[in-house]
Amino acid sequence: MRITRCRICKSEDLYKFLDLGMHPPSDAFLKKDQLDSVEEKFPLDVYFCGSCCLVQLGFVVPPEKLFTKNYVYVSSISTTMRSNWMDMAAEINKKFGVPEGSLVVDIGGNDGTLLKCFHDSGFSVTTLNIDPSDVAKTKVSEDVDVINDFFSENVASEVAKKFGKARIITGTNVFAHVDDLDDFMRGVGALLEDDGVLVLEFPYLMDLLEKIEFDTIYHEHLSYLSVGPLIKLYERFGMIIVDIDRIPVHGGSLRIFVKKKGLGTVAAKNVQDLVRLEKERGLYDLETYKDFSVRVSNLKKNLVAMLRDLKSGGKKIAGDTAPAKGNTLLNYCGIDDNVLDFIAEINPIKQGLYTPGTHIPVVPLEKIYEDKPDYLLILAWNFKDDIMRQQKDFRESGGRFIVPVPEPEIV
Repeated sequence: MRITRCRICKSEDLYKFLDLGMHPPSDAFLKKDQLDSVEEKFPLDVYFCGSCCLVQLGFVVPPEKLFTKNYVYVSSISTTMRSNWMDMAAEINKKFGVPEGSLVVDIGGNDGTLLKCFHDSGFSVTTLNIDPSDVAKTKVSEDVDVINDFFSENVASEVAKKFGKARIITGTNVFAHVDDLDDFMRGVGALLEDDGVLVLEFPYLMDLLEKIEFDTIYHEHLSYLSVGPLIKLYERFGMIIVDIDRIPVHGGSLRIFVKKKGLGTVAAKNVQDLVRLEKERGLYDLETYKDFSVRVSNLKKNLVAMLRDLKSGGKKIAGDTAPAKGNTLLNYCGIDDNVLDFIAEINPIKQGLYTPGTHIPVVPLEKIYEDKPDYLLILAWNFKDDIMRQQKDFRESGGRFIVPVPEPEIV
């Protein structure tokens, strides 16, 4: 579905500044017998709203195609994210308290890893994961209840009737996936206690722009979020951002804390500090995004030239990890199985499959040591430090890493 209005302010004042071409959904990995089939592809272009300054995709793929069957992301695999969520649980308790018996709801909670962190931290709470994917059924803890559905106002109302109101609602890397933000916020209003808190994490637009993280743009991510537009959205629903943390995960993210407006509910100073910083850095200026488009094009040219030179010199190149962002990079840059011999991946769900669009085989990590490539292209560059530690033997045997973002670099 091609959008005609901004999903926050409903303005038609939209300007396309980046066109990455036609892409298959980034998590639509293929089985071998599907390689000769025609893949469904959709436009991947990005718009700036001249009214509220939200950055958003211009085309919405039906969520049922992205998040239900054959969804392959599993959150429990990442030690970095588990550590981040343990920190989140502790911070929520420190700032707002998590009374015994509270209901904690995670929207789009995947296999329940975040909610398990509340139990692992010693909180005596009821935990509920609302998630439409098959992965949610493979929950990592029996203490986590699951509603296998998309979050909506109707679902939230039914949850409130059955479980009561929630003290804490979390959503990590899910708010940016939502097309109907009004319905989402009505659902939050129906489910959240009057003194409860909504805690959201999402990649920060400022980091995306400054670090040229263009590969975090894919069909699941409908919005690329900054503080200014969100203040306007929450204002419409009687809510306020009371605090914000900048955190390093996913190349730079925000963790925001949102409450219903009420007596004594005020925003911390750092909220307006970030709004001022966004203005200084040009996040509310269309020219910033036109410049970003040029920088993305230059990154592509530099990476393709680097890989071409290595291949012409007889070097063997493979990929390490097969994240969704990697498929944006591979398809936009035209990097296929003629360039990468394979992609090594720890997630067993992806092993034995092929990357969408580029058809590179995804194999277990052991393949690195069997085939001994000269270079590994790190596609999950946000976890590059973890990956290079894990592949210590590869480096010590003379192998080298290619980090594509923010500038192609051999390490």
